[in-house]
Order: sequence, then C-alpha cells, then structure tokens
Amino acid sequence: MNLHVVVGFGPAGAATARLLAAQGKSVRVVTASGRRPEPGIEHVALDARDAERLTEAAKGAAAVYGCAAPPYHRWAGEWPALSSSLCAAAEATGAVLAVLGNLYGYGPVDGPLTERLPLAATGTKGRVRAAAWEQARKLHEQGRIRAVEVRASDFFGPGVTDGGHLAARVVPALLRGRPVSTLGDPDAPHSWTYLPDVAAALVEVAGEERAWGRAWHVPTEPALSVREMAGRLAGRAGTGPVAVRRLPAVVLAAAGLFSPLLRELKEVRYQFDGPFVVDSRAYEARFAVRATPLDRQIEATVDWWRDRLAPPG
Repeated sequence: MNLHVVVGFGPAGAATARLLAAQGKSVRVVTASGRRPEPGIEHVALDARDAERLTEAAKGAAAVYGCAAPPYHRWAGEWPALSSSLCAAAEATGAVLAVLGNLYGYGPVDGPLTERLPLAATGTKGRVRAAAWEQARKLHEQGRIRAVEVRASDFFGPGVTDGGHLAARVVPALLRGRPVSTLGDPDAPHSWTYLPDVAAALVEVAGEERAWGRAWHVPTEPALSVREMAGRLAGRAGTGPVAVRRLPAVVLAAAGLFSPLLRELKEVRYQFDGPFVVDSRAYEARFAVRATPLDRQIEATVDWWRDRLAPPG
C-alpha cells in the first residue's frame, strides 16, 4: 500500500505530506475546506470528526497521520470526537495510526521530560491530549489498531507562523532590529523542536513496527532560552543584538480579552516560567532521525521569514 493519509494541513501536516510526496508516496490530505492539488498530494475536503467519511478517505492507506487540531479555545469540545474518528478509521482500514502529540499531558514537572513520566496534567488541555493518546494506546493493546505517537516541544522553523513562540511574534521584529516580547522568563532553558524533524520522526515511526504501541519524543536539540535563540536568529539576520523583554502579566491579561489564543495560554504558562527541557534520547537510541543541527535550523528559519516578508516583485 503506497497511499498515506494526512489529516490536517497546518505546519506539521503540510511538512509531513510534502515529505511523504518527496519520498514517492501517494499522499491524500484531509482538511475541512480542502485545497488545490499540488505535486504528489491530493486534497480532500471533509470534517475529520466524521468517522464514516474519514474511513472512506483512508481506505487502502498504509498509514493515517493525525496532524489536525481544533482551534485552541475549542480543544475540550472537539478533541474527543476527532481522536475517536482517527481511531475508528485506523481500525476499519487497518492503517497504522501515527499521531502528532505534544507535551501538555505531563503537566508541570521537575527536571527533563521523558516518555516514562505519567500523563498527570490536571489542566483541561493537558487532560484532553492525554485522553486522546490513552484511547489509541488501549485500542492498540487490545489488538484493534496499530498506533504510535510522537511528542514535540514548541514548533520552530520554516512554515511555523502564528502558533509558534519563536515565529510571528518574534522573528519579524528581530529582522528589523526591534525589541522582542516573550511569555515567561526569557532566560529559562526551553526546548524548541524543529518542524522538519517533526515530520521526519512521524513518517519514520509510522513505518517502524517496533515503534508502535507507545509515545516517543521527537529528536530535539539541547534547550536554549528565548534570549539565546533570539540572539542567534538576529545574528543570522545581521540585525545585531536585540532586546528581549518579558511580557508583563497585566499586558498578557489585557491582550487575552481580544485574543482567544493568548487567553488560553494561561494554562500552560508554566512551560515558560521556568526550565522546560525535552529528553529525546529514547528515540535517538532506536531510530535513524536526528535533530537538525541548530545552525542549519537558524539559517533556514531566518531565510524563510526573509522571503515571506519581502515586498512583492
């Protein structure tokens, strides 16, 4: 079976679909609105929460990649139906279910995050993400589906825009030599997972039977603070050192009145108020994908943003 079905076409879904197409796979992307076809990629419009229609779209697939996510402020209401639909499609078609997860399910912890930690989050978003994986894992253990999850820290790199903490709120400013505002402690070590590495890991584990049945952390370079990352980005951009300022809580609260995204970030602010470090050694000990060297990440990200912001013509 050469068909691979990618559910969602945000930064991670797009990177995954394009990587599969570059590998010569037949790729079908499922989104609510659909898109024009592109080389090697078919786009289908349907609501991925509709298990019957998603199953029909996934017939004959070797793998289904769960890369979709509801709008941030609607996670609690929409994640359960989406995750149930993905599991139902995997069970009905026999496709491997490869899910893109995150680190919310662990909740606040002391020390580096490893896959051995319990999914002990108490916040709504953390519990929703933990429940989605627990549902897939239990079905896998019952022999009803084959499932695997990869968990990434904050996305970083080409293609990451509004949802990235080192993206639209940071890079355009530093490209112009302007100060950067950030959540939490700008000097706390923080792990940033490079978007192409997310796609590479997701595709790799989907095809590795020994990966199935558990979650893995995407290979991620050693943690650096927002201030350190901004300095490296500015260095590549040639704009010199830029000021990095902590966004005051009162400003964040006021902005949250108008921005659902900023309002919902309150639950996971702990990730930026202190060290937030991902340990990906378990993945690296067993599989081939490695984190892209940081210098290449920085170069590609700055160049991508330069092209994106360049005036037409």
